Amino acid sequence: MVNAQQLELLIQSKLQPIHVEIQDLSGGCGQNFVVTIVSPLFDGKSTLARHRFVNHELDEVVKQVHAFTQKCYTPAQWETIKNK
Repeated sequence: MVNAQQLELLIQSKLQPIHVEIQDLSGGCGQNFVVTIVSPLFDGKSTLARHRFVNHELDEVVKQVHAFTQKCYTPAQWETIKNK
């Protein structure tokens, strides 16, 4: 079982994020996560390529959970979203 703190540490170590939000929608069971990741590593990648990259880097966690929803943004996209 994975908890939100473990997931955040893994994201921090592998994806060089400038911002991370994690929601555990399973009531603490660690089976349904929604994550928002903002990273310069996403620059120049399509949405599909970003998701594949995250799935590859977080493979050990993704295999353990029932649902993993990700929102991946570049820093420039995140600034636009924050300013709306």
